[in-house]
Amino acid sequence: MKIKNIVIIALFVFTFININYAQEKLSLNLEQSINLGLKNSYTLHSSKMGVLAAEAKLKEVNTFRLPILDFAASYTRLSKVNPFTITTPFGVFNISPTFFDVYNFKVSLKQPLFTGFKLKSTSEIAEFNSLAAKQDYTKEEKDLIFNIKNSYWNLFKAEKIKKVVNENVGQIKAHLKDVKNLFDQGLATRNDVLKVQVQLAEAKLRQIDAKNAVQLSMVNLDNILVLPLSTEINITEIPSREKQKTQDLSELLQTAYKNRADLKAMNYRINASKKGINLAKSDWFPQVYLSSNYYYSNPNRRILPTRNKFYGTWDVSLSLSFNLWNWGATGDRTTQAKMQYEQTKDFYASLKDVIKLQVTRSYLNVKKALEKMKVAKKSVKEAEENYRVTEDKFENGLVINSELLDAEVALLQSKTNNIQAIVDYNLALASLNKSIGN
Repeated sequence: MKIKNIVIIALFVFTFININYAQEKLSLNLEQSINLGLKNSYTLHSSKMGVLAAEAKLKEVNTFRLPILDFAASYTRLSKVNPFTITTPFGVFNISPTFFDVYNFKVSLKQPLFTGFKLKSTSEIAEFNSLAAKQDYTKEEKDLIFNIKNSYWNLFKAEKIKKVVNENVGQIKAHLKDVKNLFDQGLATRNDVLKVQVQLAEAKLRQIDAKNAVQLSMVNLDNILVLPLSTEINITEIPSREKQKTQDLSELLQTAYKNRADLKAMNYRINASKKGINLAKSDWFPQVYLSSNYYYSNPNRRILPTRNKFYGTWDVSLSLSFNLWNWGATGDRTTQAKMQYEQTKDFYASLKDVIKLQVTRSYLNVKKALEKMKVAKKSVKEAEENYRVTEDKFENGLVINSELLDAEVALLQSKTNNIQAIVDYNLALASLNKSIGN
């Protein structure tokens, strides 16, 4: 019975492990990876909270322009004192009766009529900041998409290079077997065998590096997609090997100036800082408020004679306040706002220069990557043919061992360069699209 229970438990554990292992495998194309990354990103979520906070701030600021309604209530217990009386020949008269319990209820309404454009400026600043926050979110989103593409294609590259290295190890092993057979027949020297063995050892070292590169690329993609680092992702998409049509440099720059989210955000901040000047100047103007109160009290001191009874009364007032002298503080605040406005304009101009450099660099990188991809593709065909011919000649004793070793190295290098060139071209395109705000 105990053995049966142990077997059942072991099967359950084994099944559970297999289920967990299966859950750690994921097949993704590029679009699925992007969607998953956008969904899981903490950075993007934080940026989204910033947008919502800016929108809430705008709503809060707009409420300052609306009437404010307040309610207050109080109860006061007074100590006992003698009432105020007047004694006359006709008797004693109670002029001011004494009340020991006082109840007050008050409803107040206050409406700003003119604040020197302070509320208007504050609202406009909040609106521009809200629009800037939305553009910040868009920038974060596009940056994340580029980073996902970068990680996705780097994993593809690492896996393909690993495959090429494994093929190279297989070729060298077959080569070593042939050389050993020739050595046994006296047709090859000991040194020929050692050369191939050294080549095999170097290939195995590259194999270890290639395996580690795949693991690191996998972990990096898991991390950016906010997946468990043990998740095994199967790349199901291949990068483009065809030339993609692109605009000329001047058109790309105009597109970037039009589309870049960070440039739009900076432009909104310029507008906000410009409104900040008006906000600073608002203290030079009078502040006008309309206020009204309704009192419901027992006793109500405005009702004479005073009685121990609830009465309702009200008042309406128009108030004006004006800062006559504050030792130049308003002027100093205005100067600060103007300087901040000038700084923001400088940041905008500097950002445009950075964008121009980024677009130009990305454009040149696309051209370079396209040329390298064409050369690398041709190089692979030549290296494959060279290896085929050299291997055939070696088997027929027409070339020495070192020539075949060179052909194997050349084939490995050409295939590696081809994979690198293809991935570099796709990453260069992604970088160009990112630089123009697409």
